[in-house]
Amino acid sequence: MSRIRTRVRPDVETPVATYGAAHRYENRLLLILFLAFGFVFFDRQALPFLAPYISKDFHLSNTELGTLSGVLALTWALSGLVAGRLSDKLGKRKPILIAAVVLFSCFSAAGGLMTGFLGLLVARALMGVAEGAVLPLAQSMMVEASRESRRGLNMGLLQGSSAGLMGGILAPLIVVWIAELHGWRTALLLTIVPGLLIAAWIAKSVREAPPGGRVQVAAADALPETTAGPKPSVREVLGHRNIILCMAAACCYLTWFIVIVTFTPTYLLTIKGFSPSTMSAVMTCLGVGWVLWGFLTPAVSDRIGRKPTMIAFSATAALCPLAMVYVSDPVVLGLVVVLTYTGLGCFTLFMATIPAETVPHGALATALGLVMGIGELAGGFLAPVIAGRASDVWGLQTAMFISAGGAVAVVLLSFGLRETAPRVLRRRAERATAAVGSGAVAAGAAE
Repeated sequence: MSRIRTRVRPDVETPVATYGAAHRYENRLLLILFLAFGFVFFDRQALPFLAPYISKDFHLSNTELGTLSGVLALTWALSGLVAGRLSDKLGKRKPILIAAVVLFSCFSAAGGLMTGFLGLLVARALMGVAEGAVLPLAQSMMVEASRESRRGLNMGLLQGSSAGLMGGILAPLIVVWIAELHGWRTALLLTIVPGLLIAAWIAKSVREAPPGGRVQVAAADALPETTAGPKPSVREVLGHRNIILCMAAACCYLTWFIVIVTFTPTYLLTIKGFSPSTMSAVMTCLGVGWVLWGFLTPAVSDRIGRKPTMIAFSATAALCPLAMVYVSDPVVLGLVVVLTYTGLGCFTLFMATIPAETVPHGALATALGLVMGIGELAGGFLAPVIAGRASDVWGLQTAMFISAGGAVAVVLLSFGLRETAPRVLRRRAERATAAVGSGAVAAGAAE
């Protein structure tokens, strides 16, 4: 009997090959987007660290410095709202993401060419417009390329750890070093280089859809999605309780974050009496905690659920600003800060993972843009103004209490969340099925 030989067509991928390609692409996409969003925060944080050098040249007041920070948060918020909805309508994210990375790099560098406050204000406002588009687009692409078992971890690394590493640890070391050697203008001008390189990498290596197609992530109660017809409206997206609660959590958590990073350096120097080097060491501990909890918190949520993680880690985060007030020893304070600066890991959950597991694919970037945009408007733009005014009236420790109050409010809001973690929902379904089966067996025995 003759032997029959079979050949696999080279242009047809086997399931195993597709599976391997999807995993390789997932890791590559995570690295690219990690660097992209990391440099967003690197550029955003560069100005506060360069403020002493800029103020000497431009004679900026504290109010003007605060305005430079606030205008970026304002335009960032508005951009996130618009960019998310636009990408969902067009069905394209890659070209918008490339344009956003190129533009925020150019506007960041443009700050080094300005000759006064108004020029810096315009550059920061335009920079916020470009940067605000990056997160909703990056997270929506990441969630569709992520395996279920790594979804929370991937999104935590992208949003939490990248911002902590690049903006919380590397930015103060690099931009201050360059400013000392070559001036603050050179430090800002050089920020264009990594952004352009990352934009080129995105253009070459990122796909609009991952190999094997997009991973379906919406929960069972999400809006029905069809391949044709209009995309879900903003009103339909807001019909989900989780989206409303995540928007409220964003307002409160941005208050916690922006207030603590804005007022802690001044508080430690003027109220606690720390030296500049000691203050810098404590702030570095914030960066270490940012990186650590940025990926650990979402990874834990993959196992125990999004809701209990939000409750437990937000309650822990409320202790961090209180430690600034009540812990006197700088070494102990640094340790406590690392252990309690857990809120940045929760950012990934309410800004990305929970919304992504709640709404359908067609509304994904819209939902992420809404949560981020509303949170930046309230917590990034209004909260530091209110906290600053309250501190002028009742003392700088008031800002620390306002920060803690934001985290406590998130704890209360989190009790209303509907669980979305796939592993937890699957365990619940298995237990329910087992309980029904046991009940049926018991009923049969009784008959």
